[in-house]
This record gives sequence, C-alpha cells and structure tokens, in this order.
Amino acid sequence: MDLLTIFGALAVTAMLVFYALESRSAAFVLAFAAACLASSVYGFLQGAWPFGVVEFIWSGVGLRRWWMRTHYLPGHVGVPDGTGPDNRP
Repeated sequence: MDLLTIFGALAVTAMLVFYALESRSAAFVLAFAAACLASSVYGFLQGAWPFGVVEFIWSGVGLRRWWMRTHYLPGHVGVPDGTGPDNRP
C-alpha cells in the first residue's frame, strides 16, 4: 500500500467515525467537515476528480451544519435544526 492509499483510507475512516459521533458535540461536526475536506484532497490527488468535488461539497455541508449548531440556540422559534416550537412534525 502506498502513502496516498493510506491517507485516503484514514480520511474516509475519520469521516465515518466523526459522522457517528456528531450528536455528541459540535466539535465532531466540524471534525466531520475536516475529514470530508481531507477525502476531497485524496480524490483530487488520486485523479478521481468527481469524488474530490463531491467530498468538497460535503465538507461545505458539514461546515454549514457546524455553523448552524454553534450559532443558533436550540429551542428558539425558526431555528433550522428542527428543535423550535414551529418545527413540529
């Protein structure tokens, strides 16, 4: 196994672990975004640019989720995390 393959395996493993832990802390959401960015770098370095593009987009999604989670207070009306009183199922 070469170093690039090891880097890619670690990046994807980190994505899985941090995604599973996201409900515990906003830090894990940010770590997920960073792992997605690492996976994106791996995709581009490996020559699989569609994978790199998709992982870059997922990194942006993760950053947005982290931002929303850390800059809005849960339970307030209109909070986009689904916890506000106006967000009933």
